[in-house]
Amino acid sequence: MSIRFVALETSLVQALQRGGADANGQPPERQVSDGPGVPCRHCLHPVDGGDPYLILAHRPFPKPQPYAEMGPIFLHAESCPRHADNGEVPDMLRSPQYILRGYNAEDRIVYGSGQIVPTPEIPQAAARMFNDARIAYVHVRSASNNCYQCRIDRA
Repeated sequence: MSIRFVALETSLVQALQRGGADANGQPPERQVSDGPGVPCRHCLHPVDGGDPYLILAHRPFPKPQPYAEMGPIFLHAESCPRHADNGEVPDMLRSPQYILRGYNAEDRIVYGSGQIVPTPEIPQAAARMFNDARIAYVHVRSASNNCYQCRIDRA
């Protein structure tokens, strides 16, 4: 099974880069990257040291509901190209492992689907998860802080 890594939509990112409200109704905070640990959820690359970035609250679901987790994410403060998927693990995923969690078409967690996966094994693990017909998409989340990284869809 082929998969694709899905970044945030450009229209949403551009609105946030122009100071639009985040999921908490607040403007994003602007910081300067020290290099490591600042992954942009639009281009799916790290923000280089010395470059400005945004910190904001994000809910990667279409509407609030009990399973619609919200948390902090980072974005380049200036325009960057949206990730063009090639089926490979995005450059920003540099931790040794991540949580993969499946969601159904109603944006609810598919219980039992969550697993901690070594980073190089993410494509294979996600493809196996899609063997479960209940899983509509998969989130990649930080294994240490549960922060949303990106979404995986069937290709």
